[in-house]
Amino acid sequence: MTAARFANPVFVALDTPDLSRALELAAAVKGLVGGLKIGLEFITALGPEGIGKIVALGLPVFADVKFHDIPNTVAGAARAIGGLGVDIFNVHAAGGAAMMRAAAEEAAKFHPRPKVIAVTVLTSLSDTDLESVGQAAPARAQVARLAGLSKASGLDGVVCSPREIALVREACGAEFLIVTPGVRPAGAALGDQHRVMTPGEAVRAGADILVIGRPITGAADPAATARAIADEIAAAR
Repeated sequence: MTAARFANPVFVALDTPDLSRALELAAAVKGLVGGLKIGLEFITALGPEGIGKIVALGLPVFADVKFHDIPNTVAGAARAIGGLGVDIFNVHAAGGAAMMRAAAEEAAKFHPRPKVIAVTVLTSLSDTDLESVGQAAPARAQVARLAGLSKASGLDGVVCSPREIALVREACGAEFLIVTPGVRPAGAALGDQHRVMTPGEAVRAGADILVIGRPITGAADPAATARAIADEIAAAR
């Protein structure tokens, strides 16, 4: 599952607790994006039933659950989310190798098997933020360390900012899945993201999946914005 194999690598983030709104947005961009991403706001508010409604739309679904707990608990959570038919889910790499292996082992019990990826460093965090929680190394060094650990633990890929795509690709190889939030079309507001790129830049850097939310979902015409992003990506390739 790489950008080269994806006609459109954009997964639109349906970060809303309103199921009707999520379904409306998904319908508006279907055919213009490669998949759908649902996160904690959606999942907490709408639960398994809501996830099922999104899966039923027929597009690949990334459940951005960011599991981070003891291995046994994460194994149970992986078993639960995998049973809902999502194509990708994630854990926090900072949970350690045993936790990541537990998630991967549970995912392997499903057919088709959902891909399991790990969050390295949240794209909202700067080097200063990391220092404040005791991480002295810069974000790039922490991303490289956690990406390597994720691969060694049997995961399919990682979530990292666009600024670390090339670093991860060099360290982990061509088949390792790289999913990038923090992607903003030129001129779009950064919001709470720090380490960002445009869609074209991220694809040229080697990203496999681009998670894009507010620039599409907050647009007056989400379909037109999704189409423009798809055109930008096609030109970048």
